[in-house]
Amino acid sequence: MTPVGDHGLMSRPTTPMNTQTHKTPLRAEVPDEHKWSLHKLFPDDPAWEAGLTKFEQRAPEIEHFKGTLGQSPARLREALDFLFELGLLEERLGYYAHLRVSEDLGDSAAQGRLARYVSIATAYSARSSFVTPEIQAIPDEAINGWLESETLEPYRIFLRKLLRHKPHILSEPEERLLAMQSEFAHTPRNGFNALTDVDMQFGEIQTDDGVRPLTHASYASFIQHPEREVRKAAYLQYLAEFEAHKHTLAALYSGSVQQDVYRARVRNFPSAIEAALFSDDVPITVYDQLIESVHAHLPVLHRYYDVRRRALGLDELRLYDTRVPLVKGVKTHYTYEQAVEAVTTSLAPLGDEYVNALREGLTGHWVDRYENKGKRSGAFSAPSYNGDPYILMNYKEDVLNDMFTLTHEAGHSMHSWYSVRHQPFQHYNYTIFVAEVASTFNEQLLARHLLATTDDEALKAYLINKQVDDTLATLFRQTMFAEFERTTHAMVERNEPLTVDSLTAVYRELLTQYFGPAVPLEEHSALEGLRVPHFYSAFYVYKYATGMSAALALYEQVINGGEPERERYLDFLKSGGSKFPLEQLRDAGVDMTSPEPVKTALQRFERLVDELSGLV
Repeated sequence: MTPVGDHGLMSRPTTPMNTQTHKTPLRAEVPDEHKWSLHKLFPDDPAWEAGLTKFEQRAPEIEHFKGTLGQSPARLREALDFLFELGLLEERLGYYAHLRVSEDLGDSAAQGRLARYVSIATAYSARSSFVTPEIQAIPDEAINGWLESETLEPYRIFLRKLLRHKPHILSEPEERLLAMQSEFAHTPRNGFNALTDVDMQFGEIQTDDGVRPLTHASYASFIQHPEREVRKAAYLQYLAEFEAHKHTLAALYSGSVQQDVYRARVRNFPSAIEAALFSDDVPITVYDQLIESVHAHLPVLHRYYDVRRRALGLDELRLYDTRVPLVKGVKTHYTYEQAVEAVTTSLAPLGDEYVNALREGLTGHWVDRYENKGKRSGAFSAPSYNGDPYILMNYKEDVLNDMFTLTHEAGHSMHSWYSVRHQPFQHYNYTIFVAEVASTFNEQLLARHLLATTDDEALKAYLINKQVDDTLATLFRQTMFAEFERTTHAMVERNEPLTVDSLTAVYRELLTQYFGPAVPLEEHSALEGLRVPHFYSAFYVYKYATGMSAALALYEQVINGGEPERERYLDFLKSGGSKFPLEQLRDAGVDMTSPEPVKTALQRFERLVDELSGLV
């Protein structure tokens, strides 16, 4: 799920969570006004249970269409109407179950709901597995003629995308077997989440404010702490827990990669990466050009690390020094409400409709705001057709990046908000490739707003430093991750085993290449490659880098343009999944088959490094 309530008014908290007590609360201790409301999906758990029963009872009806899809356009339309009607219910069930688990990964009742949903949905997937091969079996001349009929007009885009997969669709019995294994196909990812979010314990860190728990969420704060010894302690203690579980983590990741390769081979793709890129119709040259362009700019990255070393007054830069702000004495503190105000104000160039809808959602019940014990780490947007575009946060008031995370996830949610209102269910779900454009676009507008509304030169330098670091994290780091994924999948395709030693050797080599010889690695630094959740959604992370490149280009067009440029961008958001992503971006004004957008973004990074070098 995109690792995606009513809009009622929310009372302002008098005591922000986790900022005064340093205690991670239980879910039951979190005030309702700080939680999302899932009632647009289902009012409560019993209503969800009734929905699951209805879904299970209706699922066998799909078999009434078996063997008949090629009879006529009318019969195919009837089957597709049923498929998407039940699919809408299935989506509601799935999102509710997943979101309830995300609230507390240790909640056994929520885990049970999710397990039952997955089991029943898997059975339905097996029952309906005949649909795609049966449509594919309709003679080309017939189906091409049917696509021009008014009867199938609502499904024209869906069918054309489906028919494109014809060379990779198997026979009905084979598709059924694949569908039946989907329930346990998520075992590596589920095991990783359970291990890292529930079972692993990172202890506590001593700071000048007292002893604070080290968690996935608090790690981001510790690694930016002004005291070097605090950063070092958090970094080493955090990785030590991964060291203690490295063999399990390596086995889980190996299993995930093996499944990727297996599915690609079964569906007759030359490689796992080509299988992953096929659905978006993205040529492998886009992936290759990204890596090549970033490699060409690694000297600029190494120069930035030297700027960072000098600004921090260090003889030698270590990995735990690479995230701390370079401008000393600047502390930021934004309550959640202040962050919402800054975010929505910054997005004014996108128009009143965009801003007003977002403000209502963020101050209502789209967002699950703060960390609680057992809650999934990080942040995500979870949009569904009948629910709100929900946002999971672990918001911390003293971490400026959390405000940027909020606007990032809001970009996803507003993309969905527009798509739901302009596309039918079968076409609303846009690809991750374009999703990262909308989120990164919002981050650029927030940075622009904050820079324009302060006279504090130190804060301006701080924000420029943040832009440099964010570009580094998105363009360089995600590309490094993308290289790791490509290498590990290629190893399995060459029948080379993935072990702790082989995985950490690959990752250590990449760390050395990207950080350069002047930044020595710690003993367990390469274990970072075993802690990245996105690796369980293979060949996903590169889209952050391409998305940032496209977003920067569109951002410049909107800021320097007028109403036509803004409307073209909003039309891009409204298009949902009705086109392939490269076509959508071309319509919006960016050609991602060319290396130029990535190169331009990297050149912008170089200019920011030059500017920062003169300020610190």
